[in-house]
Amino acid sequence: MSDHAHRLAAALPGVFRTDLTTRTAYSSDASIFRQVPVAVAEPRSTEDLTRILELTAAEGLPLTMRGGGTSIAGNAVGTGVLVDTSRHLTRIKSIDPDSRTAVVEPGVVLDDLRAAAGRHGLTFGPDPSSHSRCTMGGMIGNNACGSHSVAWGITSANVEAVRMLLPGGRELAAGPGTSGDAAVDAELTALRDAHLGPLRTELGRFSRQVAGYGLHHLLPENGFDVAKALVGAEGTVGLVTEATVRLVPVPGARALAVLGFEDVYTAAELAPFAAAAGALTVEGMASDLLTALRLQPGRADAGSNLPPGGGWLYCEVGGDTAAEARDAAHALAEVVRERAPGMTSVVVDDPKEMRALWWIREAGSGIVTRLPDGSEAWPGWEDSAVPAGRLAGYLRDLYGLMGEHGLRGVPYGHFGEGCLHLRLDFDLQEPKGLAVYRSFMTDAARLVMSHGGSVAGEHGDGRARSELLKEMYSPELLGAFRAFKNTFDPDGVLNPGVIVDPAPLDADLRPGPGRDALKITPVHALARDGGSFAAAVHRCVGVGACRNLDTGSMCPSFKVTRDEVHSTRGRARVLAEMLRGETIKDGFRSEEALEALDLCLSCKACANDCPVNVDMATYKAEFLHRHYAGRFRPMAHYSMGWLPLWSRLVASVPGAARTANAVLSVDRVASLVKRAGGIEPRREMIRFASPTLRDWFRKTHQGPKPGRAGTVVLWPDTFTNYHAPETGQAAVEVLEALGYRVLIPPGRVCCGLTWHSTGQLTVTRQVLRRTLDILRPALDAGLPIVGLEPSCTVMLRDEAPELLPDDPYAERLAGSTVTLAELVAAHEGDWPFEKLDLPAIAQVHCHQEAKGSYDPDLAVLERLGVDPDVIGAGCCGLAGNFGFETGHWEVSQGCAERELYPKVRAADDDELVLADGFSCRTQIAQGTDNRGVHLAEVLRRALPGGKKPR
Repeated sequence: MSDHAHRLAAALPGVFRTDLTTRTAYSSDASIFRQVPVAVAEPRSTEDLTRILELTAAEGLPLTMRGGGTSIAGNAVGTGVLVDTSRHLTRIKSIDPDSRTAVVEPGVVLDDLRAAAGRHGLTFGPDPSSHSRCTMGGMIGNNACGSHSVAWGITSANVEAVRMLLPGGRELAAGPGTSGDAAVDAELTALRDAHLGPLRTELGRFSRQVAGYGLHHLLPENGFDVAKALVGAEGTVGLVTEATVRLVPVPGARALAVLGFEDVYTAAELAPFAAAAGALTVEGMASDLLTALRLQPGRADAGSNLPPGGGWLYCEVGGDTAAEARDAAHALAEVVRERAPGMTSVVVDDPKEMRALWWIREAGSGIVTRLPDGSEAWPGWEDSAVPAGRLAGYLRDLYGLMGEHGLRGVPYGHFGEGCLHLRLDFDLQEPKGLAVYRSFMTDAARLVMSHGGSVAGEHGDGRARSELLKEMYSPELLGAFRAFKNTFDPDGVLNPGVIVDPAPLDADLRPGPGRDALKITPVHALARDGGSFAAAVHRCVGVGACRNLDTGSMCPSFKVTRDEVHSTRGRARVLAEMLRGETIKDGFRSEEALEALDLCLSCKACANDCPVNVDMATYKAEFLHRHYAGRFRPMAHYSMGWLPLWSRLVASVPGAARTANAVLSVDRVASLVKRAGGIEPRREMIRFASPTLRDWFRKTHQGPKPGRAGTVVLWPDTFTNYHAPETGQAAVEVLEALGYRVLIPPGRVCCGLTWHSTGQLTVTRQVLRRTLDILRPALDAGLPIVGLEPSCTVMLRDEAPELLPDDPYAERLAGSTVTLAELVAAHEGDWPFEKLDLPAIAQVHCHQEAKGSYDPDLAVLERLGVDPDVIGAGCCGLAGNFGFETGHWEVSQGCAERELYPKVRAADDDELVLADGFSCRTQIAQGTDNRGVHLAEVLRRALPGGKKPR
């Protein structure tokens, strides 16, 4: 730790974080730029911000503000003090429905403001695609826009007042007509009057021109609105402590008209007409984006409800009623069709269908980081804009320029306002590729200017485009920008290198030379990343979807702690720094990387929810495999990681299960065992079953039973076999009632899950190889392998081929494995089940949600008359060994308290609690007075005379 860091941490404890893990987690935002800060500050009040400014100045360090870290231009990285407002400065101070305004702190997440305003029928108009995690301070810094700005304006049009701290301790209260400081007003007036010409002719030419400072708002005809002039300053002139923002009425109902065209150029040509027809959004995308999305696992049918075409416009309209909105959407489509008779269209007004279509467009910045052939694509020229009527011509010329430079990319964006997003396959690791990057960026700036446009349309200039402002603006206007910054920050300590005195656009590149000094051959095949662990880690481009607090399953530990280190992105950044070897120098022995990964539940939510399918569970397993190679592991890796072995040993001795349960029920003994095994003291010990599922099956199935529906192999996973055999017994009864002959593998089979999750990959592969040898006759015969435990099913389907890529039987096993729900839902024979007509709460296992589908379960439950309320918060929090390990209790319980526990505790007596995962059922049993049941038990209950689950 540097002397700076020591002094900062001592001066303001609990606010400054100076450990290397945190600093590397903040080394980048959503851009291609990388700078490791000296310290990260998490202020809890305006007083903290004032003190941070003082201490930073005393140390001679630069200061950079950061909200959700979703900046794509590199606006939120810095080498000095990085101030994160998103964790504590999150109050919505007031909402006034009469004046339609809200007062917010800078760390307020946009969706939280929209939800609060929505209770009054209002919303904040600008809504970038990162609305679920971007902060109001960041939106003000970048002058963010979003899809609805075509109707409701960009951020500067919706900010009425700003309170701001300046270096030296001054505080401004800026609004129309004043900065709140007479001396500052005088300087700004003189600056304006000295540059009236360029302010009037070069700025404010069209709605999406956000490059540079918004000095045109200081013009007399614009009311000398200092607050609006400060919007888009990217943290270079002051620290926003509070803002008063304008709210707009929300339509009573909405409908979405998706218009399909021959190509993206035609979509761009027609966009202005859709905007003029009253659309609230006019978003465009090309077919390349859909192609890239469909190459992701499980998304081959994505966008199947889009109309035919090679380019699309998303046109949302509103109305007082659903019928009015639907009619307006059809009318808009017809207006555009008059100009493009070959246009196709789909009108959707179901909120779920609309959300699914919008996800494709909003996930664009993540999706297009991988082109259809799998190659990487990067931001930089991702935010250009032209007057909307010139977009089609600009887009054609831009494609021509890309061709000249040998570059490829996928365009999408806010076509109704002429704003284009585009990531390109720059080769940023090689000097030649860097030269192409610089050359293209310069040529593209000149091109966009030739179309009357701007190098920045909503993301700001940052480190990506500040150097290009000289291509866009006159020397006089650039001088005015410098004078504006000097008025507020004369020493240049706030976010240096941005807008004024720009940093080189090709400096400090995260994917630049030296990125991957640590070379390894991973144990997993990582086929989608060419067998490269580094390429897999660099899937994370930082869009921050893992920071969603209220929606989605990713990332459960972040949702509890709100700590960037515990986000998928934060962990990926630490791993990337480990691979680089500059700040984290000890490779896979790194304690910093171990700390960052410690609270990863290995739930695999990121493998599905992340727009680029970052799979942190796999990366964690690879890291732990190397971190502990040749070294003593944590005791939990031996106790929980080797659970299949210990369970088998107990089961092999007659009476041992009963004895073990009795001994472990003694508090003193249980405490000693937990301490020795690295198990959380507040956890209850799991119990051993007697008889096991195998023993029961052997006794009850002496001879072969006929199966008119065929033969299936029931997978005897460790949890079902040794700890919850009643689930397996129910499954056997259900399968036989359906007419199947049920077999259980003759030898000791295991998927290796517990070894895999603790990073003991050599043992995992050995276990899988033995399993494949035993299953070979069943696989040769083409028998279905029916899995009951979702995490084990995912191991057989997904991990086995990754760990044993050269074994054809691993692929056969993956293709043969089915869940009980899948088998029952597809069953075409007799249906022996009666209607239950019961309500239920359903906890979907996180691995099933990430790597499978709950749709077959829902289909079966519907036939049974079971109406499930499906938990939407993701992982239950136990997550196999995670919730049993010392130090994980708070996060484990926090995950469950988000939704699972409250709903289970409030369940009626006749309400089922469905949970196929052994971990989920264990968490429910240990955290509530209820008990979760497996689908197999529910099906058995539905058999005539069926047994009610305990």
